[in-house]
Amino acid sequence: MSASVAETIAECRAAVTAARRAGHRIGFVPTMGALHEGHLSLVDRAREAAGFVVLSIFVNPLQFGPKEDFAAYPRDLERDRRLAGERGAALVFAPSVTEMYPSPFVTRVTMREATEEFEGAARPGHFDGVLTVVAKLFLIVQPDVAVFGQKDAQQAAAVRRLVIDLDFPIEIIVASTVREADGLACSSRNGFLSEDERRKARGLHLALTRARELADGGETDARRIEAAMREVLARVPALHVEYAAIVDRDHFQPVERIEGPAVAAVAARVGKTRLIDNVVLEADGP
Repeated sequence: MSASVAETIAECRAAVTAARRAGHRIGFVPTMGALHEGHLSLVDRAREAAGFVVLSIFVNPLQFGPKEDFAAYPRDLERDRRLAGERGAALVFAPSVTEMYPSPFVTRVTMREATEEFEGAARPGHFDGVLTVVAKLFLIVQPDVAVFGQKDAQQAAAVRRLVIDLDFPIEIIVASTVREADGLACSSRNGFLSEDERRKARGLHLALTRARELADGGETDARRIEAAMREVLARVPALHVEYAAIVDRDHFQPVERIEGPAVAAVAARVGKTRLIDNVVLEADGP
């Protein structure tokens, strides 16, 4: 069963208003399409919290750098609409670029804390684009609850901060990363990997598994865990590591010791494909 589709802001707002008048809580899952099991698990989580789930599909040009794959990003609305509907999404909001960004469009949402390092450093301007479109989508859909994936941990931290700072009356749920059989986090970019590159990409998961083992065993020294992660990654030939770090989960700032929820985060290039992954850590030690 396919979900209904709204292509304009007015259509989306009308559908959401009707659902709210019918007594439903509104759940929201923002995506760029090319849906996979990771996205669909977010729909499952949203359905647990709300009776009417909106899934947006919008390939957001503001979050792509000049050398990134905006034009090549996979687009298949009919497939995504079918998958979303089968999983229980009631509405797919699929606006055009001109619908979201009428010319001239000059406003940007910016943030320093949580976005300057790691993905923010590797992709200048990326989080301004993410936060701008998320703010617009929140204002259009006006959900009671919105669900994001843990795989994009820095994005999740930034969205939490956005909601707090701008007083959006929205509950943010961050759902666990869904992994494929070999441990790779579900990602549309996995499809770009050759068989050999996929074997090498498993190094990210192995490094994160080592980080979790150490934290679960009581290790709280972030530098020791980072060194262990880099040691695992160094064993993989032609894996170009960008970072392997332990950060505070909520602010995405580096930590010296794990004294609360933290994230072990890695980014690396395998061939031409850039991959990110992470796990949440909380050491059991003193």
